[in-house]
Amino acid sequence: MRRRKRKGSDEKLLSYENYVVNGKLNQAPPNINTLDYTNTQIFNHTNFDNREVVRDKTYDDILNNYRGQWSRVFGNNNPIHVEVGSGRGKFITTLALKNPDINYIALEIKEEVLIRGVEKVFDKNISNIKFLWGEVEFFEHYFSDSELDRIYINFCDPWPKKRNSKRRLTSEKFLELYRKKLNSKPSSGIHFKTDNQDLFEFSLNEMSENKWTFRNISLNLVKSDFSKENVTTEYEEKFMELGMPIYRLEAYTL
Repeated sequence: MRRRKRKGSDEKLLSYENYVVNGKLNQAPPNINTLDYTNTQIFNHTNFDNREVVRDKTYDDILNNYRGQWSRVFGNNNPIHVEVGSGRGKFITTLALKNPDINYIALEIKEEVLIRGVEKVFDKNISNIKFLWGEVEFFEHYFSDSELDRIYINFCDPWPKKRNSKRRLTSEKFLELYRKKLNSKPSSGIHFKTDNQDLFEFSLNEMSENKWTFRNISLNLVKSDFSKENVTTEYEEKFMELGMPIYRLEAYTL
């Protein structure tokens, strides 16, 4: 079912130009003259389907002003942490307030949800966070290799049917993408949380098979040593109220 958009939500989101980056790249079927192939070849597809990215104003803006230039965008060389699927932004805005010496990027495709997070930041005048309106499939276009220090994946869609396993954000192709974008610092890695046991087990297996190493694995976050410093999402709080276990891990490249 196609998601119903609220009228005017795009315009309202983009009106927060000091906080929001438009990363909604357009795609078209292959073999259509939509892209200048004199450009670097890595930019002509996402590796997730056979469609090609359309070279338009949004595409040029991302490549010329953001990819590889996020430190310039923030105005400093602080570490860069990205949350994939930031939702209403409670998690990442809390981190931004707690850690002013870290730059945060909230990546989210649903504009009506992203607006909630932007409004939180706007009201509190937080300067170390940007909201990237886009999709994780375009990570290659958004970030240069080794540009990121950490990636957060919180309560993503588990895609429970086996035929959809490649859509899971911890599947092999996504892990390859994350590995390229993370730098080589010992602290650079993925922090992953979910309420779905099957997805957690799948993620452990995929990461292990793709040579990631683990730290701080928890099968019930509330009862773990990490619980005191844990920053929650909106979904997480609901799950905790229901007494559901939260699974967590940190994954690092070997």
